Amino acid sequence: MIRCEEIPQHGDFRRLDSIDGVSHDLRYATHHNFSGRVLYQGMDCAWLRREAAEGLEVAAVWLAAHRPGYRLLVLDALRPQRVQEAIWAQAEGTAMEVYFANPAVGSIHSFGMAVDVTLVDPQGDECDMGAGFDEMTLRSHPSLNAENLALGVLNAGHLVERGWLHAAMSRGGFRGIGTEWWHFDFGDRDDVRRRCARVY
Repeated sequence: MIRCEEIPQHGDFRRLDSIDGVSHDLRYATHHNFSGRVLYQGMDCAWLRREAAEGLEVAAVWLAAHRPGYRLLVLDALRPQRVQEAIWAQAEGTAMEVYFANPAVGSIHSFGMAVDVTLVDPQGDECDMGAGFDEMTLRSHPSLNAENLALGVLNAGHLVERGWLHAAMSRGGFRGIGTEWWHFDFGDRDDVRRRCARVY
């Protein structure tokens, strides 16, 4: 296990601001998240493992080439185990539980191998995905895109933006999940948990 405070000296990690075509606004470092609290108080979490950072750079390059003017905006990246434990203490036994990994198993964020991300348009505005970041409702679920479109919960524009995001991230080697349009893992979860050091 690696302490978050040691990450700047650790060669396996790369800062988000070193990735071309990518901006970041880490919501857990602000009050603008599900908890309404600063969860990264005093922590520098603007990092990913090097291989995930390189994948994100590939995704950004692909997006710039195929949709000029649009950029990736990272909303969460490295999430230390101690923060995941605090989140789980709040979420366990509630409807939020499905949206967070049990820290006993390990969030892929805590290995620096997952990223929460959205798109920013040429004017610098976040694209409308039909649901906000950390919005824990069924309209956030990519697995329900078609159903939500049919029911009028989402519109075609929302699905277009989600499609562009998924396309870019998949080109970088990331996999989305069924419950959060914003979350992408780099690599197989079991493999990540087996071979990568967790950040505390």
